[in-house]
Amino acid sequence: MEPNPAWDAASHADAVDALSTPGLTFRVWGGDWCPDCRRLLPDLGAALDAADVPEANVEAYPVDPEKEGELTDEYDVEYIPTVVVERDGEELVRFVEDEGMAIPEYLAARLRELGVTA
Repeated sequence: MEPNPAWDAASHADAVDALSTPGLTFRVWGGDWCPDCRRLLPDLGAALDAADVPEANVEAYPVDPEKEGELTDEYDVEYIPTVVVERDGEELVRFVEDEGMAIPEYLAARLRELGVTA
């Protein structure tokens, strides 16, 4: 989940603001072998960096080509990338594989809909 150096935080200020909401934990499943992960996760990494999300609040779980990895069963991860946003251990938002928009924007929009943004 190496951050995309070309990602422009100023152009995505709403997403950065929403992702910077205190108390959020981001659980990310993906694999270097996965084309969707290589395409989508770098922007998420850049957005989390821009939002100053503490490293302790970002858990990355590698998934193998058989879609097996840490906590995949517990979180019902079938497709990658999968990103789960939690607060106080409760799942708030889930991005699965392709939601028709970039991960940071998708998560931010759902968090705003729930009224949990800063």
